[in-house]
Amino acid sequence: MIPRIYIPGDSGALALGAEKVAKAVRAELADRGIEAKIVRNGSRGAYFLEPMVEVATDKGRIAYGPVKPSDVKSLFDSGFLTGGYHKRWLGAPDKIPFLAKQTRLTFARCGVTDPLSLDNYKAHGGLKGLQNAVAMTPADVVSQVTESGLRGRGGAGFPTGIKWKTVLDTTADRKYIVCNADEGDSGTFADRMIMEGDPFVLIEGMTIAGIATGATKGFIYIRSEYPHAVAVMQKAVEIARKAGLLGLNVLGSPNTFDMEVRVGAGAYVCGEETSLLDSLEGKRGQVRPKPPLPAHKGLFGKPTVINNVISLASVPVIMDKGAAFYKDFGMGRSRGTIPIQIAGNVKYPGLYEAAFGMTLGEIVDDIGGGTATGCPVKAVQVGGPLGAYFPRALFDTPFDYEAFAAKDGLIGHAGIVVFDDSADMLKQARFAMEFCSIESCGKCTPCRIGSTRGVEVLDRLAQNIEPEKQIALVTDLCNTMKFGSLCALGGFTPYPVMSALNHFPDDFRPTPVAEAAE
Repeated sequence: MIPRIYIPGDSGALALGAEKVAKAVRAELADRGIEAKIVRNGSRGAYFLEPMVEVATDKGRIAYGPVKPSDVKSLFDSGFLTGGYHKRWLGAPDKIPFLAKQTRLTFARCGVTDPLSLDNYKAHGGLKGLQNAVAMTPADVVSQVTESGLRGRGGAGFPTGIKWKTVLDTTADRKYIVCNADEGDSGTFADRMIMEGDPFVLIEGMTIAGIATGATKGFIYIRSEYPHAVAVMQKAVEIARKAGLLGLNVLGSPNTFDMEVRVGAGAYVCGEETSLLDSLEGKRGQVRPKPPLPAHKGLFGKPTVINNVISLASVPVIMDKGAAFYKDFGMGRSRGTIPIQIAGNVKYPGLYEAAFGMTLGEIVDDIGGGTATGCPVKAVQVGGPLGAYFPRALFDTPFDYEAFAAKDGLIGHAGIVVFDDSADMLKQARFAMEFCSIESCGKCTPCRIGSTRGVEVLDRLAQNIEPEKQIALVTDLCNTMKFGSLCALGGFTPYPVMSALNHFPDDFRPTPVAEAAE
């Protein structure tokens, strides 16, 4: 039997040296005259162990990591092709604590299968959801997704089933499914991991969405900063089309659905659904006023479902296992699992899929292991650059849409960025305003002008110029932006600014130079 060696080809692993390790493994195999198959799988998401190399043995897969090119020769000397012990030995991947404690539904195959092997995908449960969907009426498919409690994983948390039903019930000569893969939030990489590690699950989810709503064409809108994801998705779409998963008769059924990959230029505002639609149509990405909703008048003026990558990738397991199975996970109105992305100054960065309900403290301290520097955690930003900063006093907040909203926060795309006690929260608040001013599409005044004035006010505050007046001014400015902006870019910028101001007030009242000298 030819040995199988798994070396991730995912962007995160590549950034940590996976390509150099793969090259060293190939060279060592050639030098020793050993025939083996190298599979470039996706990452399992434990990035603190990447590059993580796995080998298939008689006792199952054995992992080693983080592997450096200089480790490769000694790995072979230690008999790693048969699971031999080495200083990088990790044992069975699914027994590694960070991975063993997860509830992997959406990411069940990520890091396990060959991303571009459809046979591999089927062998690990793929296409069961689509097979069930083609045998059901569109209304029944929509009903099952609705009953599951799935909500938009892109940030808004809007019930997926309601969006689908609106498009299903809207009469038109053509409808579209648009996958928002413009993952631009800091500390987020779940979309990228799925597209690079398990692309067929996204294709399957989009196809089910098409069948459920009567849409016949889909577009995956990926930001240009994701060249590896673009390449993998394009290849996967071609493979799926040749295999009959896309085209005139999906899986031999009367249903027609096809899709293509489109690459965006990387504007943050194009993550907003209507701005994304403008970009897809070849226009400058600017936010559209609502109504009309995209579900009624979206891409090219036709009814359009716009869902995030993770929302669509969660559909196949729902259609396979049933709504009740999926709904059994989670709490309150937040059902199923959420891929939490842990980043920043943290000891164990990576993706952790779990049911809603874990507390922020459990995620940061127990799973993330606290800060990488060993210093105390000062703040945690949840939900990307527009997310609120939570202090340790709020670490008992459960990971749930409503629970975070009650504390003036938002889950967003479930990215968590950890900061230690060296962080200056006034600088972080200024960054939020500056980020908004740079990324604003310019369509509305509160966002375009408010963010620019916000930077100026916070700069005066940093210089200790009438601090109480500046604090009152930035508070009023945030209130105007929150309720007057056309979209979430301007509307959510107040979250990081006001949370930093409210939870870390000392950072906003710099000590005068003269007093400090005394």
